Amino acid sequence: MCLIFLLALFAPRVAFGLMWIFGNRVDVVYGSFIWPLLLLIFLPWTGIVYTLLWSPLGGADGGGGVDGAEWILVILAVVVDLASWSARVAKQKLTSY
Repeated sequence: MCLIFLLALFAPRVAFGLMWIFGNRVDVVYGSFIWPLLLLIFLPWTGIVYTLLWSPLGGADGGGGVDGAEWILVILAVVVDLASWSARVAKQKLTSY
């Protein structure tokens, strides 16, 4: 798990892809391939954090999920993903002038 974290610092899409290919946790958490694929393409940090924080006993109904203060970390991952996208757009605009 530590190796995945170190890889995620430099290449979050690769790390999430390796989690998906070599583990079963991503399949258990999402149930289908659509959500992990969309997260892999658009929000890799969010996918990594949600997958690691998901618990089979968590959630409001006790049927599995992320619960309580863990949502703060998921929201922080969304902010990191959005900041990554906005930094790319800003860099493209600066280089186009």
